[in-house]
Amino acid sequence: MKEKGRLDFCTVCRKEAEYTLKKRDIIKTIKNREYTFNITVAVCNECGEEMSLPGLIDKNIQEVDEQYRTYECIVSVEDIEKLMKIYKIGKAPLSLALGFGEVTITRYLSGQIPSKEYSDILRMALSSPAFMKKKLHENKEKIASAAYNKAIEAATQLETLFSVSDKMLRVISYVFKKLEEVTPLMLQKLLYFIQGMSYALNKKPMFCENCQAWVHGPVYPEVYDMFRNFKYNPIEDARFAIFEGREEELTGDESKVIDLVVNTFGEYGGKMLERITHEEAPWKLARKGYADNIPSSEPILMENIEAYYTEKNEEYDFSSEDGLRSYIRDILQ
Repeated sequence: MKEKGRLDFCTVCRKEAEYTLKKRDIIKTIKNREYTFNITVAVCNECGEEMSLPGLIDKNIQEVDEQYRTYECIVSVEDIEKLMKIYKIGKAPLSLALGFGEVTITRYLSGQIPSKEYSDILRMALSSPAFMKKKLHENKEKIASAAYNKAIEAATQLETLFSVSDKMLRVISYVFKKLEEVTPLMLQKLLYFIQGMSYALNKKPMFCENCQAWVHGPVYPEVYDMFRNFKYNPIEDARFAIFEGREEELTGDESKVIDLVVNTFGEYGGKMLERITHEEAPWKLARKGYADNIPSSEPILMENIEAYYTEKNEEYDFSSEDGLRSYIRDILQ
């Protein structure tokens, strides 16, 4: 990419010259092993030689660091900061809780690269509240009681987030990744549509959880409990960073279903999505005999979801966004 109008001194041309930023591979040996890193260089547009720009060396160091961590599956500085936010714990207490030296986390945050063994411990703490609780209990005597109690409380609250299946967590993670703003009401309806589209396109459910026919449409009770404190507000909390990365475990067919739903139904707010579900047979059948505002926990039968979306798929072709948009448009009219 050419940096038009950007000038710097070229030591070969001996004058100010325009340059182009390019990528090139370099080979470095770290701990007796060779690695290929792709770094940014500035090339003089006149002589073609590389130029030394202010800040470029720092950028290269960052690029090499990030790529090395990826090669070796080493946690990043951002991962460690995320861990501290999730468990509301400081650098020294986290070090001690995980069985490290007191200043270990401080060194990692300053750029020192963790060993594979310590990196794996940090990853486990980031992905498993149960593992974090175990480490906190093991090292309780080393940590101040206030820090210990705060971290234990956060870990206990996080465990409730894992009351749903791994597949449900992966789907929620992917929805969070795809959409900037998701309210609990919107999430519930998107999960319901994802389940329906999975039946229509992949001939099987996306996840094992059953939803219920509540007044405001289909609801997965376990998911409702996870996010109930947000009410009608967007879901935004450092704790939910623990979901990040789980979407990578989805298959291509599963990701395609979620993409289709998010790119179509995801364009609407929660109340509009609620209105769509109220026009569909599965929710209506489960609500039979209930007045509009009477609560119910009647299950929306999976076979009804499967039958409905399979039939509508034959009519609209849900394998394309155009087909889904036609369905949405017709049902809203």
